[in-house]
Amino acid sequence: MDETSARKQIIEVGKLLYDRNYVVAFDGNVSIRLEQGRVLATPTMTSKGRMAEDQLAITDMDGNALNDQKASSELAMHLLIYKMRPDINAVCHAHPPHGTAFAVAGLAIDKPILSEVILTLGCVPLTGYGTPSTDELTEAMKPYVEHHNALLMANHGAVAYGRHLWEAYDRLETLEHTAKIAILAKALGGANDLPADAIEKLIEIREKAGFLGESARCQACGYLHEAKISCGLDVRDQSEYPSNGGKISFTREELIELLSQAAKLG
Repeated sequence: MDETSARKQIIEVGKLLYDRNYVVAFDGNVSIRLEQGRVLATPTMTSKGRMAEDQLAITDMDGNALNDQKASSELAMHLLIYKMRPDINAVCHAHPPHGTAFAVAGLAIDKPILSEVILTLGCVPLTGYGTPSTDELTEAMKPYVEHHNALLMANHGAVAYGRHLWEAYDRLETLEHTAKIAILAKALGGANDLPADAIEKLIEIREKAGFLGESARCQACGYLHEAKISCGLDVRDQSEYPSNGGKISFTREELIELLSQAAKLG
């Protein structure tokens, strides 16, 4: 993508993130990989809903500034993804409320409850906690980046990435929608997982359709032991994830309040 088009697209996506309450104040950051080893990124200390094209920063792949704008302090997570995933050309990091609630509760989005999510996103693992804007954060992400297209970061937020910016944004939107449905289903008594044979069929469909390749089979949500390719993190082994692993229970009043707040956020 040429730089002029990339600038316009980042401004458009930044406004969408802000309008949909995925970010507030100076939260979040967005970037696009340009030609010649350059990265176009949102600036530091700037609302994503009120950016101008001339405020966007350009850096090299090591984060060195190539114009007079200062990139987000969390650019390192974007650069890590670009270096580990040559197929990725855009990254969205935000704090969508329902997805971030999973991250704060210490829970991955890894239950096979929606066929569309298995087809287009796969499971979303929870990384360990790392202080934002430090190497701790990128180190915690490294084991997951290669095999997943979206991550939850413990007590922080979510990041999604794709071949182009709309794909990255769509994956973030799918993550948030799935988290909201999972919370509502929990309030109603719990979601029913898809059976293993249905998951296998969905994986075959997504690979034939080109939604996700074989390297994503470790995202198979409970089908991991049968997958030919594994990132080594079994979603059924909660010891591999920094999850609280506990059961969640609510009083009737708490359920009513939860449903009310979810409806307001929707």
